[in-house]
Amino acid sequence: MRTAGLSESAVRAFEGNYRALQRNETGLIPETAISAVLDLPRASALPSVSDAAFRDLLRQTVVIKLNGGLGTGMGLEKAKSLLPVRDGLTFLDLIARQMLHLRREAGGGTLPRFLLMNSFSTSEDTLAFLAAYPELGGAADVELMQNRVPKLRTDDLTAIAWPDNPEQEWCPPGHGDLYASLAGSGWLDWLLAEGVRYAFVSNSDNLGATLDPALLGYFAASGAPFLMEVTARTEADKKGGHLARRESDGRLILRESAQCPKADEAAFQDISRHRYFNTNNLWIRLARLKETLDANGGLIPLPMIRNEKTVDPRDAASPKVYQLETAMGAAIESFAGAGAIDVGRERFAPVKTTSDLLIIRSDACIVTPDHRLALAPERAGTPPVVSLDNALYKMVDGLDRLTPHGVPSLLHCRRLTVNGPVTFSAGVVIQGDATFTGTAAEPLMVAPGSYGAA
Repeated sequence: MRTAGLSESAVRAFEGNYRALQRNETGLIPETAISAVLDLPRASALPSVSDAAFRDLLRQTVVIKLNGGLGTGMGLEKAKSLLPVRDGLTFLDLIARQMLHLRREAGGGTLPRFLLMNSFSTSEDTLAFLAAYPELGGAADVELMQNRVPKLRTDDLTAIAWPDNPEQEWCPPGHGDLYASLAGSGWLDWLLAEGVRYAFVSNSDNLGATLDPALLGYFAASGAPFLMEVTARTEADKKGGHLARRESDGRLILRESAQCPKADEAAFQDISRHRYFNTNNLWIRLARLKETLDANGGLIPLPMIRNEKTVDPRDAASPKVYQLETAMGAAIESFAGAGAIDVGRERFAPVKTTSDLLIIRSDACIVTPDHRLALAPERAGTPPVVSLDNALYKMVDGLDRLTPHGVPSLLHCRRLTVNGPVTFSAGVVIQGDATFTGTAAEPLMVAPGSYGAA
């Protein structure tokens, strides 16, 4: 890592994870060690912030978007944020326009600060794309480079050598690398020197995660070092991680499914007990982050996540390796006085599947004057449920074959299910519940018109 020019913060963070791997740590958190978090402040009840106060706070804020993912799960080979989402605009188009709008609200200039945490896989394409927005600045003004760490052989825990493609010897260390990247790059010190006090961090594929005036005002006034946006778990979320409070010291923690003992699975999945999950929208007080980093030797101690893969992800016969990662939300336990706030589901709208992508490309969503993507008012805060045949439409090119003439209207759709080979014509309107099924022998062409049952 040192030979590759990685910072000492990155080296120390990896070393901590490596020692945990050597100790074969499980990181299990039994139900007896935690208590449920039952009530939290609600974003919907926060007071509004005056325009003058918001302008002042904007000038003390940096917006950080995590932009290291390639979207390989949807068949992409470039930064996921470069995927067109609406009217030819990509995630990055909308994010860039949001930032320029915020800077106009702040009075012009380069504040609020804007950083993209790119990976070695996304940096080149992303920076080339942002040349269309010179007002945002060049690479030195916007890029926070994610570190990389060695892949480790599963048999002896040494760094693997792969001469056929040396790039495959490395992997990203997860978004928990945010803290080591901020410290090791010098960005944390530069931001503090500029008078930047607050950071808002979110995923670039979550267009619901915008810089909200009321939330920024609440966080600034709270004095909290760290604030996590959480939202109510549903049955669909019961296998995902949840917020809890550690009995030993009263601190908030995240417990992921891999950290739950098998005997406690029922309690883990009880959404009436463990009510909240992490949206990965975080607010961080930068001075307190620096204090915590300095107190821990330049890193934030985070639970290690061990992923077993093959060194070449396209070759199942290549040697097995461990990829060591961390999650940035787990840092909530590292800050005394950290808090959480219950936000509406509209602030958690990531695009993880082509079903998600179909929804945001449809008229069920609108682009607001400040360049946010939001559910249409007629939806009353509830998105349609879309289920696409995974065998045919998992990849973006499959979705494009489904909708070559445009996306059907989903403004009044409750549930859309597509099975088998189907093609939508222009002018298709879905209302209520609708299912379309084609077969290899008889592919279905959906003619213009209204479909669905109340």
